[in-house]
Amino acid sequence: MNIQESNNLVGQKMIRKIFFAAFFLTLSIFITGNIFGQKTSKETKYSSFKVEVTGRGKPMILIPGLASSGEVWTSTVDRYKADYECHVLTLAGFAGQPAFEAPSLEKVRNDLAAYIREKKMKNPTIVGHSLGGFMALWLASVEPDLPGRLVIVDSLPFLGAINNPNATPETIKPQAEAMRKGMTATTQSNEQRRQTQTTILQSMISDPAKVALATEWGINSDPKTVAQAMYDMFTTDLRPSLSRIKSPTLVIGTWIAYQQYATRAGVEKTFRDQYANLPGYRFVMSEAGKHFVMYDDPKLLFSEMDAFLADAGKKDKKPLK
Repeated sequence: MNIQESNNLVGQKMIRKIFFAAFFLTLSIFITGNIFGQKTSKETKYSSFKVEVTGRGKPMILIPGLASSGEVWTSTVDRYKADYECHVLTLAGFAGQPAFEAPSLEKVRNDLAAYIREKKMKNPTIVGHSLGGFMALWLASVEPDLPGRLVIVDSLPFLGAINNPNATPETIKPQAEAMRKGMTATTQSNEQRRQTQTTILQSMISDPAKVALATEWGINSDPKTVAQAMYDMFTTDLRPSLSRIKSPTLVIGTWIAYQQYATRAGVEKTFRDQYANLPGYRFVMSEAGKHFVMYDDPKLLFSEMDAFLADAGKKDKKPLK
């Protein structure tokens, strides 16, 4: 099997994992007939996310992934709170947070920019996992002078192109619309949905206790919000706009969850192809982590972040590789 074939296989495996994880996390809520007992909140200035602030020092914003709580960053905050003021987001509609009308990732992006300005943050470091990494890239491409360094954890700038690098938002839209519609209907029982979620999350997290925790976040996430977030990521192509990003960027990828289907080289090629337009970024592949690198491979995450953040404020003599 050559690298291109491997790349295609891993792309297919990745898209199935992402799709079905979001699909069943959403379905598990819908079938209860009660959206977690929550009511959609009235829109406020920053209705698209909740923020918890810990620590003192330079600003750092941490954004979790799809249907995840900001709690996913607890160990990261513990490590950096002595030197950074950590602003941990949980998006509205995720992990028990009330949803808001007409949820969209563009609204989150705009609110995040407004939040940074309101708090008078000077080039905050932004750390994002999965959807959170996508959000960090989007903000930095639209407002390149606003953020500081970016740490992107297992995220791609265009999910719609995993199977076909030539895909566009227009060509992927019918599939994305069908996905969004399908994510709000189910016939699974409560026990079936929990078993399904556990199986899927076991492919993303190694620690059973963390699998159980992430399952609860999914159960307490609003299906409409999750479905719309998936639709937005599948129909928003950040690849052409990556060239506008000024922020030094660290990208951490994973591959062991796909090793039955592709080589390490094939997975790395997927990442490098998608980030081809991003100048001066550093790419690192985790050898131990599944999708939740902060849980599976904290040693790598923290060693890479430590070195990357230590360079903040310094002028790079040459681009990162």
